[in-house]
Amino acid sequence: MSSVPHFQPISVREYLEGERNAKRKHEYLEGFVYAMAGGSNLHNRIATNATVLLGSQLRGRPCEVFNSDTKIRVQPAHGTRFYYPDASVVCQPNPKDDVFHDSPVVIIEVVSESTRRTDEYEKREAYFSIESLCVYILVEQSAAIALVYRRSNSGFVSESFNGLDALIPLPEIECDIRLNELYEKVTFPTAEQLREQSQSYEP
Repeated sequence: MSSVPHFQPISVREYLEGERNAKRKHEYLEGFVYAMAGGSNLHNRIATNATVLLGSQLRGRPCEVFNSDTKIRVQPAHGTRFYYPDASVVCQPNPKDDVFHDSPVVIIEVVSESTRRTDEYEKREAYFSIESLCVYILVEQSAAIALVYRRSNSGFVSESFNGLDALIPLPEIECDIRLNELYEKVTFPTAEQLREQSQSYEP
């Protein structure tokens, strides 16, 4: 989601303490805190559908799905980050008193024009540094399209799934995502609405 930076560097401890009582969620990038803007109803519907779909398949099994209220800690060589992905699946959870997870297996982000650059570049590279991560899924809002990055022996390989009849297999967690269920109750914007939306994000 689009964000506004707070330019005074703070420690991880200060960030986590502040986040406990914050009225808005903030992401943390190597000392800098960014307030997150609220998602649209469309964004939240898709994210909720993803959480429900995976949660129903994982019920009674060791892995769990978490929604966008759960932070993921990323620790690349150059500093610590905390993100709030739209959905994540964790098979090795942190201790119950923690307020974040370190070892997601699947991460899902719902992409909009305002978040595309961050989701496709900054967050993607950060998430790829997580050793446990097997799959990173970028879900479009404007059409039934999902871009899936899957870990292989030579790094992450991308796959595109298009159309409501498509099915994303997730053998890593013994689940799958059907796009017609992921986009349930979603009405896609018209070409004119997409043009207007694109223009509203031009600098």
